Amino acid sequence: MNSPFHIKKTLNNNAVVATDASSMELILIGKGIGFGKVKGDVIEANVIDKLYILTSEKEQEQYVSLVRSLDESFIELLNDVITHIEKRMQTTLNEHIHVALTDHMAFAVKRLEQGMDIRNPFLLETQTLYPKEFTVAEEVIEEINQALGIHLPDGEIGFVALHIHSAVTNRSLSDINQHSRLINRLAELIEESLEIKLDRKSINYLRLVRHLRHTIERVEAGEKVDKQEKLAKVLKEEYPLCYNLAWKLIKVMQNTLNKPIPEAEAVYLTMHLQRLT
Repeated sequence: MNSPFHIKKTLNNNAVVATDASSMELILIGKGIGFGKVKGDVIEANVIDKLYILTSEKEQEQYVSLVRSLDESFIELLNDVITHIEKRMQTTLNEHIHVALTDHMAFAVKRLEQGMDIRNPFLLETQTLYPKEFTVAEEVIEEINQALGIHLPDGEIGFVALHIHSAVTNRSLSDINQHSRLINRLAELIEESLEIKLDRKSINYLRLVRHLRHTIERVEAGEKVDKQEKLAKVLKEEYPLCYNLAWKLIKVMQNTLNKPIPEAEAVYLTMHLQRLT
């Protein structure tokens, strides 16, 4: 980032679209770097605070639209938030977070101003599934609340945590949300089948949710699990209710993920279910 950049388009006083020596388009952020500048003007690297490549043309267009429609101080705040996330997660984030999180938080603040509150039904599951992302999301919401003098609902912590996990793992939000919905559906099926009310904060429930998450990830990655035929026979005889429920859960997972689930997963699920009873 040492060579000078040439402005292609000024977005506001603090943001421009520019090209580097290889003609690659980038979004440059810095105090006053767009003030009084026109197409073709040169920007030296030492005045740039942040540089976003946004290789996807669609995402670059979306970000440009966001920058033009939102207050400059809000864009600056979200840039600081994303920098904080990257430092805390100690990894490079997928560039999509610049568009997705900025857009989400702008909408969240607007909803708050209009007195609207969107409930997050997967808050506890999100905290259990992605504890590190959830902790960082708590910090993000606190930073935004303090900067804007507002109080966003706790549900936003869960939404931000999912954005962070998406950016860290390069997985789409739709896939992540599908998994959260699947785990919630499995929990409801467990309650119905065992005629119990799950304590969403109990250690056994947390272990179950984490196991389901890892099961889904193994299935998605195509990982094989060693067969546990002897243990399966014992569990089937000792805990028939939990063993049969485990297979019911596996069938739901198979139908949702459209992928086969190794038979050994029934063994591990049975043990988790037995703890719940």
